[in-house]
Amino acid sequence: MATTRRSGQQDRTPPHPDLREVTLQQVLEAVVDPVRRLIVGGLYAAGEDLACGTIELPVSKSTATHHFHVLREAGLIRQYYVGTSRMNALRREEFEEAFPGLLHALMAAHERG
Repeated sequence: MATTRRSGQQDRTPPHPDLREVTLQQVLEAVVDPVRRLIVGGLYAAGEDLACGTIELPVSKSTATHHFHVLREAGLIRQYYVGTSRMNALRREEFEEAFPGLLHALMAAHERG
């Protein structure tokens, strides 16, 4: 991905996949991990974008970064910066269009435990 300059800095927004190119297998592999389900569940319940550090996770910062990366590559989240905070947005509408009902079913199962 080409970088552009904004206010003298490189654009730090990571690339995001087109959900038409994401497979169901990728999505299921992403959400099989309980830490990643915690992230998706936290974003789902919040109903708003959250900074990485605001979702309490039982892993180190570097491990959390890996989990966010896997979720982004699977098309579940969109990441962007606000100042120095990396924000995370659940791609609800896009995801619902690509995989109708799947996100709701995953979250219902996650809540049941």
